Order: sequence, then structure tokens, then C-alpha cells
Amino acid sequence: MNATQLKSLLPTPAWEAISGNSEGQERDQPMTTEPCADAAPFSAASFPFVWSLDRSSDVGRALLAATRRLREAGSDTPQLDGAVLMAHVLGVSKTWLYAHPTRKLTEVEISRYETLVRRRMCHEPVAYLVGYKSFFGLDITVDRQVLIPRPETELLVERVLSYVKYLIREGHTPRIADVGAGSGAIAVALAVNAPQAFIYAIDISEDALAVAARNVWRYGLSEQVQLLPGNLLEPLPEPVDVVVANLPYVAAAALPGLPRQIRDYEPALALDGGTDGLATFGAFFDALASPAGRAKIQPGGRIYLEIGLQQGPAVRALAARALPEADIEVQVDYAGLDRIVVIEV
Repeated sequence: MNATQLKSLLPTPAWEAISGNSEGQERDQPMTTEPCADAAPFSAASFPFVWSLDRSSDVGRALLAATRRLREAGSDTPQLDGAVLMAHVLGVSKTWLYAHPTRKLTEVEISRYETLVRRRMCHEPVAYLVGYKSFFGLDITVDRQVLIPRPETELLVERVLSYVKYLIREGHTPRIADVGAGSGAIAVALAVNAPQAFIYAIDISEDALAVAARNVWRYGLSEQVQLLPGNLLEPLPEPVDVVVANLPYVAAAALPGLPRQIRDYEPALALDGGTDGLATFGAFFDALASPAGRAKIQPGGRIYLEIGLQQGPAVRALAARALPEADIEVQVDYAGLDRIVVIEV
């Protein structure tokens, strides 16, 4: 947000209070250490200055300064990023910030905000900086061990939840497997919205399951969600009615071209789908093709898979080969793009 835009949002007294020497509220200092040292492949030339605020900064001036720097660093949402980070530092809402632009920042608050903005200038995701991501109306704890939940995955939860609630209305107590659970976002969202269901959350990464455990505890779901370490469906102790999976589906060759905040920070294990992006899907369906794998799903059970935008035909073919008697449907998202494969076995 530039000065003109901020002025339009604030009453005249508030604007006059922050519209003095805004340039004097930030300082460019010669860089003594590489600010993006933990985010290869950045070089020292990426950011020739270490950004800092004047120690007398208030909320309004700090937001203006941070927005400017984040825009220069290449953020697509510099105003929002700056506001979310400031709200996190102060423990307030974004709305509160714009109602209190003249609130002076303490030295501790300035130092914390500077650190977060510098890290964001290096393209570290805001969700990792504040430690959570909003998903399906819930605040899901995240760190660099897990993929950040995406809005498109909310559609996957909606579709699964619709079917699970149907089962509940029919008198069933649904058993669900969340394969590749990561942060546990899907499992937690399903458990909160379908208290009668029981969910097994499976992940090959024990570090990811540790994050999922924090989210299960946060929402008091330890009696409803069981975390299982292991690969795909192998750890399941019983057949389930529903399998939901957001498996890695980015082709290996496409990984270097991902946005920096994804490529340099999010776990490759949760992104890399092999040469064609279908390797994990292939392993999943190979397992289902065996008698032991097929026994993991109840007769008439359903599988819900999130897929890449152009993977519908290929995933459908993999499913048909492994489960020739199954009904398979490729569903689109709100933009009309292939997003979910639903298989009734």
C-alpha cells in the first residue's frame, strides 16, 4: 500500500499523525551478512542492504516501510504480508492495525518485526513465519516439515465431508484414512466437522506427524484421530470406508521452476511426484491392485485423490488398471480444472 492508498483508508487526524517523514522511518544499512543464507540459491547481490526501521516507528510508518520493501523484494501481496506479520508480532487483528496507526512500537516489537520482514524478503512463506495457516475455518500449525495447506485442498475436504455425512445419516460410523497427512489439516478438518467419524492419519515422515500431533492436540481430537507412521495404506489396522489423499504430484523437472517460497522452503518429499508427477499415484494403485491392498478398503468404499491440473486422464488410467471394476470420476474445481479423482470400489 502506498501513501495515497493508506491516506484514503484513514481519518485525517490519523493520517496527519503518520504522514511526516515516512522515508525517515526505515534505514538501508550496508549488508554485513547474507540475509538469505538459508535460502539457496540466493547470492549476496540479491539484497544489497539489510532493511531496518527507525527505532521511533509506529504501526502506520512501519507498515508503509515494510510494504515498500516487500514489494521491491518481489512479494505478490506486500501489503497483506506486512500486515499479517505486524498483527502476529503485536497479537492483534489486521483490522486493529489500521485503527491504531499511531501506536508506538517497542524496541522488542521493532526487532521482531524487522526479523520477520527480512525473512519474508527472502521469500520465506508467511505461514511458516507466523506458525499457522487458516484452512477450512481452522488455524493449522505448520512449519518447514510440512506442506502449507492450500485453498484448493478445501474442495477435497468438502467433497469427502459430503459423503461422510451421508454415511453418518445412514447410521454408519465412518472409518477414514488420510494418506500423506502432513500437517494433519485434512484429518483435523474432517474430524472437527464430522465428530462421529474416526480418522487414521498416515505419513511416511515422522517429522510431519509430529506437526500433525500438535494440531490433533490443539483441537482435542486425540480420541478421534490416530496418527500412523508408514507408507501409503500399509499401516492401516483395519479396512476403511473412505481414503482421502493429497499425494505429491509435481513432476521432478518442474520443481526448479516453482515459486521461490515453495521451491526453497516447502518439503520436497511432499511435492516431488517423480519424473512425470505420477510416481506416488502409481505406487498407491499398485498397492491397491494386490489382495492385501484391496483389503484395506471396505466393499463399496470410496477413494478421493487431489491431482494436478492436467493429470485427470493419467490418474484415471492408473485407477482403471488397478481397479477395473471401480467407478471412476474426475471432478473439476470452481475454475473448471481437473482437481479430484473419486473412485468407488
